[in-house]
Order: sequence, then structure tokens, then C-alpha cells
Amino acid sequence: MDIKQLIYLCNLERERHFGRAAEASFVSQPTLSMRLKNLEKELGLNLINRGNNFEGFTAEGLRVLSWAREIVAVYEGLKLEVESLKQGMSGTLRIGVMPQCSVSLAQLIKAVSQAHPGLDYRVSEVSADQLIEALSSHSVDVGIGFFEFSTLNELRFQLVSLDDGGVDVVYHPDHFPELDNIGLMTAEQAAALPLCLSEPSRYFRRYLDNFFRQAGLELHPRLESTSIFQLMQGVFVGIGCALVPSGHLIDEMHPALKRSPLDITPMTRHAALVVAEPGRATALAQHFFTAAGLWLTQQQPLKPPATIK
Repeated sequence: MDIKQLIYLCNLERERHFGRAAEASFVSQPTLSMRLKNLEKELGLNLINRGNNFEGFTAEGLRVLSWAREIVAVYEGLKLEVESLKQGMSGTLRIGVMPQCSVSLAQLIKAVSQAHPGLDYRVSEVSADQLIEALSSHSVDVGIGFFEFSTLNELRFQLVSLDDGGVDVVYHPDHFPELDNIGLMTAEQAAALPLCLSEPSRYFRRYLDNFFRQAGLELHPRLESTSIFQLMQGVFVGIGCALVPSGHLIDEMHPALKRSPLDITPMTRHAALVVAEPGRATALAQHFFTAAGLWLTQQQPLKPPATIK
């Protein structure tokens, strides 16, 4: 068994197709198939259900795959760590971020780059449950999202709490001029609006749905998407208004839009920047964490203006 076989196995899981997995692995399809058959022979297990095409993994294959994911993630992290040792404070940092968190990741990266210009970044959007798993398995170096602090403490993660600035209702005044005269928006007023919202599976959306449901209200999404870009385009053309965490948007990107704070109870989870405990975090992750924590401490007392300009 070697690391390439495990990488091929992980690529097959991601692509769900032998040809595409071979392309992702930079080998021919016969080579990939042969190496995976050799792995099965060495383990004495059938890992893959084969027909005319890829038909998924066997029960044994799924067990092996869970180990393969962790081994490959650690291997990738080791390569990045070795590169950072060779090159100094440079290399690629892997960041896992939950959609619609209460900080602009781009602004955070820009600020850290002032202190560590040699860092590059690979950003993946993940769900709340996936983020803890990704941090634990070392498939990401840094996590930004909503967490239960008791869970983070049990897993001995380092964290910097992100300011909970609440939720803003973002709208275009040309399409919703009546909102210009509203200061703090009530739940009843927000529920009466057509909305552009993230999909119901997202943690922030579940938080919104639960709050309004408990208030005896129902949201009316006109547009749902996993893409923040598509949601903001929907707001711009007047399909509806968006509900977003305060601090999530870069104001200068949306000069035509305005926002009003929403009267809403805080989340039960807390927004945070998270890395592994000292000694387990890579050098790149630790330096990013320190620089990011300093910048966040300086920024969080500042409250965003009520108008996006």
C-alpha cells in the first residue's frame, strides 16, 4: 500500500467516475484501475462496486475510505509544513469556512497578508458538521464558522471569538423605498418581505427559520441559492431582500444597497476562528491565527454603518 493508492481512492470518491478520477490523479484510467485493484488484493477486500461504470463503494470500502481521507489529509498537511520549513513563512494555507459567517474572509486575508506576504490561500466552503471533521482530520488548517464552544474546548482547539453583530436586512432602495424609514426592523416586518436566502440546509438559514418559526412567523424566500453572489444579484435587481450576518459583506462592493438591523435573538452557537491546539497546528496556521486574532481584536469594537456605501 502507498499514498498514491489512497489518493486515487479519495479522488474516485470525489469524482464518482473512473475517468474523471484518473484525470484528477494525473494518470491514465487503466493505471488508476490497476492500482486500486492492487490495493484491494493487498487488503483482501473488495472496496469498489464495479459494473459497466463506477457503482459506489462496498461497506468495507467505506470503512477503508474514511481512513484514507484522514491519511491523505495528514499527508497533504505534511507537504505544506515541509514547504514552509524550506521557504520560511510561505506556502498554502487551507481554510474551511461556513457560508455567511460574521466576518469578511477576504478582508481578513488581506490584513494577514500585510504581516505574512508569502502566504497563499485555498478556501473551501463547508457545512457546520463538515468543518469540525475537516479540522480534526487535518484536511483544513483553519476553520471559520459557528461552533459550540464546549465542543471546541473538548477537542482542545484554539479559537478567537468573532463579534456577533446580529443580522441585517439588505435591500435596494429603488425596489423597496418603504424600508428607508425603518430603523430596527421587527420580525413581523421582515417576514412580510420577499427574500433571497441561502438554502435550508445551511446553519445560518436554519437559525433564521427556527427564530421565525418560534415567533409564529414564516419566511417567504423568492430566491434560494448556495451562492452568495447569486443572492446579492437577486437583491440588486429587486427579487427580494437578503438576511445576512452583520460584517459578512464588504460595504464598498454594494454601493447601491442599504441595510437595516433586524431585531433577532442571538445564535446558540458562536462565530469563531479556529485552529488546532499548539503543537498540532502547522506553523503556517499558527502564524495566521496569531495575526488574524490581532486584526480581529482591533476591528471588532467597530460597528458597521447602517448604509452600505
